[in-house]
Amino acid sequence: MTLGPNAPTPAIAITGGAADATAHLATAFVEVPEAVLDRLRGACATVSVDPVVTAEAGRDWWPLAMTWALEGQVGQRAAAVVSPASVEEVSAVVAICRAESIPLTVAAGRSGVCGNSVPLHGGVVLDLCGLSGILDVDDHSLTVTVAAGTFGDHFEATLRSGHGLTVGHWPQSMALSTVGGWAACRGAGQYSTRYGKIEDIVVGLEVVLADGTVITTGGQPRQAVGPDLNQIFVGSEGTLGVITAVQVRAHPAPDHEARASYGFSSFGDGLDACRRILRRGATPAVLRLYDAIESERSFHSGDVTCALIVLDEGDELLVDATMAVVRQECADAEAQDVAWVAHWMDRRNDVSQLEALISGGLVVDTMEITGPWSRLDAIYEAATAAIGGVEGTLAVSAHQSHAYTDGACLYFTFAGRPTTEVTGPAAVAAKEAYYREVWDAGTRAVLANGGSLSHHHGVGLNRSRFVAEALGGAFEVLQLTKSALDPDGILNPGKLGLADPFGAPAF
Repeated sequence: MTLGPNAPTPAIAITGGAADATAHLATAFVEVPEAVLDRLRGACATVSVDPVVTAEAGRDWWPLAMTWALEGQVGQRAAAVVSPASVEEVSAVVAICRAESIPLTVAAGRSGVCGNSVPLHGGVVLDLCGLSGILDVDDHSLTVTVAAGTFGDHFEATLRSGHGLTVGHWPQSMALSTVGGWAACRGAGQYSTRYGKIEDIVVGLEVVLADGTVITTGGQPRQAVGPDLNQIFVGSEGTLGVITAVQVRAHPAPDHEARASYGFSSFGDGLDACRRILRRGATPAVLRLYDAIESERSFHSGDVTCALIVLDEGDELLVDATMAVVRQECADAEAQDVAWVAHWMDRRNDVSQLEALISGGLVVDTMEITGPWSRLDAIYEAATAAIGGVEGTLAVSAHQSHAYTDGACLYFTFAGRPTTEVTGPAAVAAKEAYYREVWDAGTRAVLANGGSLSHHHGVGLNRSRFVAEALGGAFEVLQLTKSALDPDGILNPGKLGLADPFGAPAF
């Protein structure tokens, strides 16, 4: 495994340089007074107001923000970036921000693609990259505790080389993201059908609450002591507390692997084969089905309409049994060269094309959602039609990326170019209008046909306007939870569609 830089990786260069970047979002900006900066410096050695640092802390991998970067803009600048080295420092910083009513946005790898770590109102960005490393390994119980700012590729490499274990969580952003970010945004790895999503992997958490109190949740196997408090914070995107350490399930590093691929005459036929495989109890680590457009684009599949690639790893007996079920359920499909799987493995973490396409003037993004097997066909048809019907759309496609017994994730990709000849700020406005229209059309189609709002990218800023609709009456429970845990609303304000005491919705 080639390891990443163990530090945040900017998605795209800011035209004109970060020091001179301006804020794109017209949000109320909260400064950090010099007296408060002095208090923060007393609590934490590393506090920066450097314009390069505050600008870079004002963006993540949100594709729309990459378009803004071409115009020398970030979503919003931080007023200060604080980088603690311990949970005690995190606690002190959070308590200061609470006492001074300063918005606090937690960040680390800043690999999110929905604008979650954008500090909408300036204030303090709490950079957790200094909280790094494996804290404890219980090989007997197969659990590992890791600091939240640990980058995924370094975590996995150390776990394998030093302990012969794996967590099995392999997001595309493996070298860009941190373990705390996985938990905070309810992420998924590419092997989730075998190992589960992060909410299945998390055993316990260490969390700093909005008043600076440090608590732990979980930590026991399948305990029944009221609701699972881990799940209050997993997926809360920094709005309910600051995750500083994560205890996760581990597995012996696999010593056996098998691969296969198949071709189906339609996307619906392939989905049904995946459903039958899961129904029989087989859980191959990778079970990815591509529609006709993506099959040709990714694998040059020729006469094959929809490509299914399968990979499993683990104990040889279990892997062989799983692949036998896959073969039986795909018996009527055309068997293909397993080189497709090798090609996917080689390119699965490659995100280089995103910058090239956006720099070339296109508006590009992905929309991942879930739905029950009984609704996936309808969701696929409705969403691709809705996105394709937006003026300016050049291409829309999808694949099934993560599968479970009750349903699966559909991962839509779209590219467009607004039909306008304007340049400069007007061109940016046209691209943003097109982007919003696509997301409105695609999301409404998914929700209307029985799908969810998100599978693993989370909500952030981009999807905030849909949360109340997606949750229905349960949204008030989320708002009440926020009010109880963060009554002053300082933690990541403006996200998850929650009430924002610092101003109106920003996007």
